[in-house]
Amino acid sequence: MDQLAIIAILEAKPGKEKEVADFLRSAQGLVEQEPGTTIWFALQLGPSRFGIFDSFPNEAGRDAHLNGAVAKALFAKAEELFAKPPQIEQCSILAGKTS
Repeated sequence: MDQLAIIAILEAKPGKEKEVADFLRSAQGLVEQEPGTTIWFALQLGPSRFGIFDSFPNEAGRDAHLNGAVAKALFAKAEELFAKPPQIEQCSILAGKTS
């Protein structure tokens, strides 16, 4: 089981909710190219709140993701799409079920 994760909380600007959802859907292809990212979910938490949850087997995988194509695209679009900067939390996984 992976030991490390990232939780990102995103707040869409008014009127940008569909663009944020589309952006998150499009990011899946980029994440699939990251061998160190084991689990990746893009979530809609409310009308304008979104999230990303991903997990990693080690620090190298998490660091690669934080410096990868999705993170770069996310921060490049942050001012255009988000009401405030994305909230990125690095965390440890204590327990989980994967199947």
